[in-house]
Amino acid sequence: MNPAPLQNDASSGGNPASPAPPASAQTPDSGARRRALLMLCGAFLGLAALWGTYWFFVSRWQESTDDAYVAGHVAQITPQVAGTVRAVRVEDTDRVSAGDTLVELDDADNQIALREAEAALARTVREARALYVNNRALRAQVAARQAEVDRLALDLSRREAIVESGAVAQEELDHTREALRAAKANFSQAREQLAANRALTDGSSLAEHPAVLHAAAQFEAAYLALSRTRIVAPTDGQVARRSVQIGQKVAAGAPLMALIDLDRLWVDANFKEVQLDRMRLGQTVTLTADLHGAKARYRGRVAGFAAGTGSAFALLPAQNATGNWIKVVQRVPVRIELEAEDLKAYPLRVGLSMRVTVDLRDQASEAINQESAAAAPFSAASGKALAEARLRVEAIIRAHDVALSR
Repeated sequence: MNPAPLQNDASSGGNPASPAPPASAQTPDSGARRRALLMLCGAFLGLAALWGTYWFFVSRWQESTDDAYVAGHVAQITPQVAGTVRAVRVEDTDRVSAGDTLVELDDADNQIALREAEAALARTVREARALYVNNRALRAQVAARQAEVDRLALDLSRREAIVESGAVAQEELDHTREALRAAKANFSQAREQLAANRALTDGSSLAEHPAVLHAAAQFEAAYLALSRTRIVAPTDGQVARRSVQIGQKVAAGAPLMALIDLDRLWVDANFKEVQLDRMRLGQTVTLTADLHGAKARYRGRVAGFAAGTGSAFALLPAQNATGNWIKVVQRVPVRIELEAEDLKAYPLRVGLSMRVTVDLRDQASEAINQESAAAAPFSAASGKALAEARLRVEAIIRAHDVALSR
């Protein structure tokens, strides 16, 4: 009997292997991954191209640093004469103009010294004027002595002509000779007195007489000392670090306060030494301040390079010749001049932090300073006081000279 045929269906209880899925079932997932990878690579390539373009046209022509700070002229206000403070006219943060009074010292002693110097000058002018007047008197005296010598010489010649005839006694002739010798001696004395007086007056006018010049210098010194009891602002600026108080006894040169000119500020940018190769004078600079943020942009230019690195001028310079040497990238201060209009629109203060970006495209200028920068402002107060003193001297000399000539 033939066996029954096997049933190949689910009811037979067997576990036949499942058929393999078609190859087309995995294609959509792998294609999506490839497209994502291609898009990501394209994005990176695009960003690299953008960065390369930015670097080629912009970044390679720029050097930046945030190690930059605002600097300015800080005028130390110090007295030129010692004295007691009588009044203080300003406070910290006050804005002042050149010539404004800052501090007044007690000037009573200086007033007395000035009056004494004026009296001494007037007395000297009169004494010098007397020397010029004596010249005329001594010339007249010389002329009189000369006339007396001439008269006695004529009398002697006449008597000598008739002495042989007996008309003139020998004794009278001897007296005439003695009188002539005395007249000649008097004539020589008068002439020497004239020469001595002229030695004090010749070659100079009354105003240029050495004694008058000395007295005038003493008067000018007293006038300057009096004017310096009033301490004025040497320039426009803002008062800072005021330490002087009323009633304080101050010595010449003692610091009283500082005055900062906020209209003449600049920036000291400390660039690394590797950033200076293509930096030149006159290159344009863009700056921002932490105070105002990115909204305020300052325009500037490279005005100069320091003569040495910051460490070279430190209080304790690095001793690189020692054995424990470590190489450190040095920084060189670069002076950046700011546009006055930008400073007026966005005021700054000394010591504020800045971010500096230098445009290196201009390579035609010099890499080192070729000329001096504009000089800092200075005070003309002493020069003005000296001019006033000289006008007073001229007036005193003229007044006493005219009084004596009447």
